[in-house]
Amino acid sequence: MSSILQIDNLTVSFSTPDGDVQAVNEVSLSVSAGECLGLVGESGSGKSQTFMAAMGLLADNGTASGEIRLEGTDLLSADEKALNKLRGERIAMIFQDPMTSLTPHMKIGRQLSEVLIEHQGVGPDPARQRALEMLNRVHIPEPERRLDMYPHELSGGLRQRVMIAMALMCEPDVIVADEPTTALDVTVQAQILDLLIEVKDTLGAAIVLITHDLGVVAGLADRVAVMYGGRIVEQGNVNEMFAAPSHPYTKGLLGCTPRLDQDIDALVTIPGQPPNLQNLPAGCSFHPRCTYVMDRCRSMRPSLEQDQSGRFRACHLSSLEAAE
Repeated sequence: MSSILQIDNLTVSFSTPDGDVQAVNEVSLSVSAGECLGLVGESGSGKSQTFMAAMGLLADNGTASGEIRLEGTDLLSADEKALNKLRGERIAMIFQDPMTSLTPHMKIGRQLSEVLIEHQGVGPDPARQRALEMLNRVHIPEPERRLDMYPHELSGGLRQRVMIAMALMCEPDVIVADEPTTALDVTVQAQILDLLIEVKDTLGAAIVLITHDLGVVAGLADRVAVMYGGRIVEQGNVNEMFAAPSHPYTKGLLGCTPRLDQDIDALVTIPGQPPNLQNLPAGCSFHPRCTYVMDRCRSMRPSLEQDQSGRFRACHLSSLEAAE
């Protein structure tokens, strides 16, 4: 299956008074139509900045190099006018906090309608009718009444549904969901996940799910990429990786997740702290926290290589050693 969004050798850095910070380092990813790619890792691993670069939404002190192609269109070299046309119409983003993403002084109906008015030149009345249809589609109760409400009048779960409705207004090819269930209770989380699954199955859109919640990834993603220190350390089929993780960091993340089928006396943690992106350790960035560390890990950075099963892994351990 051909990729609809292709990222090759993406590097994102930020200029700060204390020096440059390498947030993303030579990352390559792809996602196809009708597929969900999960992107996981600890806070600060570079997950969100990878796709902020794709959306052209990096902070003023950020720069990106490499290639990001949306069906042949290079997003990194596109000017602001071209990006404005693509954003919302071809690629849309559901942000982590809908309260800060929605305009507080504008009613929901106007915010939804403006997507169609801006991108497709639709008139105000047809755009409002389409907004009403979208609120119905994301299962918001009393949708006509909600159109005339302000964001602060809605619950967190309803605001998140509005963000999803906004992302769907132009039926884009790619939807990037950045921590879409953060700060929601578990019942609402399940509803939002069901909604994203419905979107993937009915629209055939490609979904990129950025999260630190492995349970969310297990329930929605087809493939998963694990990031650490701004790099991809493992990537493959979600079921195979969760059943038999082969990178020590992936094993550590899964080990930190409580399971109902296991008896534990205490929560397991990964020792140490994530690396300082301004001063990454030599060799493998994970080596100061890794229980399998070898001498070469401290001096030689492992490259991301594909094994016979099709999984990608950046580790000096052999696949047999990693499985033990």
